[in-house]
Amino acid sequence: MKSRPSSGTSASEQLLFGGPLLYLNGSSTHDGAFGRLGLWSVVRTMPPLIRTTVRLARGADAAAVQLVAAAELGRGVAQGVGLVAVNSALAAVLATGDAAERLGHALPSLVLVAVTAVLGAVFSAASTYGAGRLEPKMERAATEQYLTAAARVELAALEDDRFRRLLDTAQYGAPAARRMVSHGTRVITALLSLATAAGVLTVLHPVLLPLLALMVIPRSWGTLVTTRRRYDSFQTWVQHTRASRVLSTELTAVEAAPEIRVHQVGPFLLKHFRSMSANSEAEQTRLATLDARTGLWVAVWTGLAAATTYCTLGALAWGGAMAMSVAGTAVLALRTGTASLGGMVQAINNLYDESLFVGDLDRLRVEADGWAIPAGGLDVPRRPHHITFDQVTFRYPGTDANARPTLDDVSLGIPTGRITALVGENGSGKSTLVKLLAGLYLPDTGSVRWDGIPTAQADREQLFGRIAMVGQDFKRWPFTARVNVVIGDSHAPADDRRLREAADQAGAAPVIQGLPRGWATLLALGYQGGHQLSGGQWQRLGIARSHYRVAPILIVDEPTAALDAREEQRVFDQIRERAEGGQTVILITHRMASVRHADLVHVLDRGRLVESGPPGELLDLDQGHFRALYEIQAAQFDRPAGSATSASPPPAAADHR
Repeated sequence: MKSRPSSGTSASEQLLFGGPLLYLNGSSTHDGAFGRLGLWSVVRTMPPLIRTTVRLARGADAAAVQLVAAAELGRGVAQGVGLVAVNSALAAVLATGDAAERLGHALPSLVLVAVTAVLGAVFSAASTYGAGRLEPKMERAATEQYLTAAARVELAALEDDRFRRLLDTAQYGAPAARRMVSHGTRVITALLSLATAAGVLTVLHPVLLPLLALMVIPRSWGTLVTTRRRYDSFQTWVQHTRASRVLSTELTAVEAAPEIRVHQVGPFLLKHFRSMSANSEAEQTRLATLDARTGLWVAVWTGLAAATTYCTLGALAWGGAMAMSVAGTAVLALRTGTASLGGMVQAINNLYDESLFVGDLDRLRVEADGWAIPAGGLDVPRRPHHITFDQVTFRYPGTDANARPTLDDVSLGIPTGRITALVGENGSGKSTLVKLLAGLYLPDTGSVRWDGIPTAQADREQLFGRIAMVGQDFKRWPFTARVNVVIGDSHAPADDRRLREAADQAGAAPVIQGLPRGWATLLALGYQGGHQLSGGQWQRLGIARSHYRVAPILIVDEPTAALDAREEQRVFDQIRERAEGGQTVILITHRMASVRHADLVHVLDRGRLVESGPPGELLDLDQGHFRALYEIQAAQFDRPAGSATSASPPPAAADHR
C-alpha cells in the first residue's frame, strides 16, 4: 500500500480537462504548506502564529482579547489549583485515623475542588463569549481591509497579473482571520492545560514530568503524522474532487439541459463521473488503512508509555518515595495533560494554514498602497472648455515592451458642448482612449489635459465626478430597479422627481411600469421576488442612469446596440439635445449610421489616429479609412442583383451632416 497519495491524473480527467483541474486564482497558492512541516517546525511556528492572531484580534476588539486572555489564564489557574486541592483531599482521605475525621479534614479541599470546577466553567463561558464577539469583528475588519484595498487602486492594478493573483488569494484572508480566533483559542487552551499539568507534576515529584513527556510524545507523533497525511492527500486530491463537482454542476445546469438531452450527453458524463469517483474511493481506502496502521503503532507505544508511567508511580508509592495521594493526583494530571493534545496539533495545523491567507491580506494592503490612486491634486474645471491628447502612448500592464502600443503617439482634441465620435475596428484603441480621458489610466508618455490640467496631476476624484458613462456592457447591478438608476450619482440623496425624469428621458418608464413591484423590483433572477430584464430593457435603465448623473462629459459606448430602430433614433435625438444644451458627448460606435449625429469624428486604426474631421468631409476623402468603413456597412443595404431597384444606404446612413 502506498504511503503517499497518487498525483496521477485519471484517464477521464485527461480526456475532459486535458489534465488536472487547477484554479488560476490564489486558492491553490499554499497547497501542501503544512505538509512540509515537521514536529519541531510545528512547535517553532506556534509563537508567531499566536502573535499574529492576537495582533489581528486586538485591532478588531481589544477588550474582547483581554477578556479571552483573562478567561483562559483563569481557567488554567483554576485547573492547577483544582489539581493541588485534589492532592490535599486525597492525602486527607488516605491518612490514618477515624473516617469521619479524615472526611472532615478533606472537606475544605473538596469544597475548593468544587469551586475551581465552577470557576473553570465560568471562565470557559467567558472565553467562549469573548471569542464569539471577536470572530465577526475580525472578519468584518479584514473584509473592509480587503475591499478598501481593491477599491482604491488604479485600474491598471486590476489588470496586472501579479497584483490580480494576490487579490485572488487575499480574498480568503477575511474568513481565515475569523477562524484563527477559534483555532488560536484551542491552541492556547491546550498549551495552558499542558503547562498546568506539567507544573503540578513538577511540584509533586521531579520524576513525573519526564513521565508526562513519555506519554505525550507518541500521541503527538501519531496525530501529526495522520494530520499531515490527510492534509497532503486533500491538497493532491482536491483537484479530482473539483473535477467531479464540475460534472455534477454541468449535469444539473439549466443552460446545458437541452443539449444534454438532445445529444444524450448524460450517460457520457456519468460514466466519467463513476471513473473519477472510483479513484477517489480508492484514495479514501488507502488513507483508512494507513490511519489504522498508525493508530495501532501509537496505541502500542502509548500503552507501553502508560504502563511504564503507572508502574513507576506504583513502585514509588510502594517503596514509600511517593505518597498515595500524590500518585492519585499524578494520574489525574497526566490524563489532563494528554487529553487535549491531539486537538492542539490539529488546531496548530489549521492556525498555520489560515495564517498564510491572512499574510496574503497583509501583503495586499502593502501592495495596494503602492498602486493607490493619489488623493488630492490640481483642481479640475467643472465645465472644461477643451480636452486635448498630446502625443499619448499607452500600453496595458503586462504587455510586451516590443509589442505595438494600444495607443501610439495620439494627438487630438475633444470640443466641449459638441458630439465627438470615435470610430475604428475592434482593437483600434477607442475604449482605451476614453479611459485615459476619464483618468482611469494614465498615459505612458504624452499627456491628456483638461483645460491645460494633466490628468496625471489632477485631483482624480474631481475628474471622475465630471464624467457620466453608459455603454453596451454597463454594470447590471443585482439590486432594485431604483438603485440601478440612482447609483449613477450615489453620493447625492435619492430624488424621486429626478429619478422619474431620468426614466422618461431614457424611455425606461414603460419598463418600470411593467415590473411586479415597480422601482422596488429586485433585478436579480434566482432570488425571491427577483426579476430579469431583456437586453433592451437593461439598456434603457443604463441610459436612465447616465441621465440621473449630472455631469458635463457624457461617454456613450454603443448605447443602442440592444434597442430597436425607433428607440435608437429617439436616443440619438436626445443625445443631440444634450449636446445642444452644453453637454460634451463622446460617442464610441461601430455603426456608421450613428456617426451622422457627430460634429467631429476621430478615426483610429491599430492605436493610431488616421483621420479627423466632420463626418461629411471624411466621406468625401477618396481612399479614406472612414469612407471605407462606411461603404462596407452601406453595401449591406444594397438589394440583390436582379431586383427591381438598387437601394442606396438608408437615409439615416446617407445623411452625413
